[in-house]
Amino acid sequence: MNYRHRIDGAEVDLPVGKVVCVGRNYAVHARELNNPVPSEPVLFIKPNTSIVRLADPVAIPSHLGQCHFEAEMSILIAEELKAGCDEQQAQQAIAGVGLALDLTLRDLQQQLKDKSLPWEKAKAFDGACPVSDFVSVNRAGDLQDQQIQMYQNQQLRQDGNSADMLTPVLPLLVYISQFFTLLPGDIVFTGTPAGVGPLAIGDQLDVSLSEVIHCRTEVCARKRESL
Repeated sequence: MNYRHRIDGAEVDLPVGKVVCVGRNYAVHARELNNPVPSEPVLFIKPNTSIVRLADPVAIPSHLGQCHFEAEMSILIAEELKAGCDEQQAQQAIAGVGLALDLTLRDLQQQLKDKSLPWEKAKAFDGACPVSDFVSVNRAGDLQDQQIQMYQNQQLRQDGNSADMLTPVLPLLVYISQFFTLLPGDIVFTGTPAGVGPLAIGDQLDVSLSEVIHCRTEVCARKRESL
């Protein structure tokens, strides 16, 4: 694995752990996919083998059908959070704030859903988690006032604010820890705003988090023999 966590431009001594994701944390996004708006967070996990650098070309297994982008604010964990923690402990456990793409093989996901099967193959494949470098919490500012934007070939596709999350960051970390202990080096994806869509080989992507993080990358094909 070539990926290493970086905060404010420097590599940090944290292991590369799991990724805990929350689905449908923005009501408009839930509706655009014809999903019900949940009454509590919808959680799923991606392994650390899915993590790659967002700054590198985004390699998608296009032979498996449409691969959708979902731009998200991500949270890097520095201290253990387990059941019984509170929001103050959650705040202290945050090492950094970043950007990520939750890549989704949408056709495969729908096929699995239609059969009432788990859909990890559509969400947790190798390379499914391109993540940016992180910035410190002080540099990021208010976690509930972060603008998430995603441009595809200079066309604005996603433009949402973390203020619209159904479950804000700190309550979300507390909720997750009731079921999955968060360990140093884990990453939490906080959900995507509306506007998700398919990627194509050669796409140019520009993703930003307010004024603190900007990543430019491109989409390439993953070799068929690797997945």
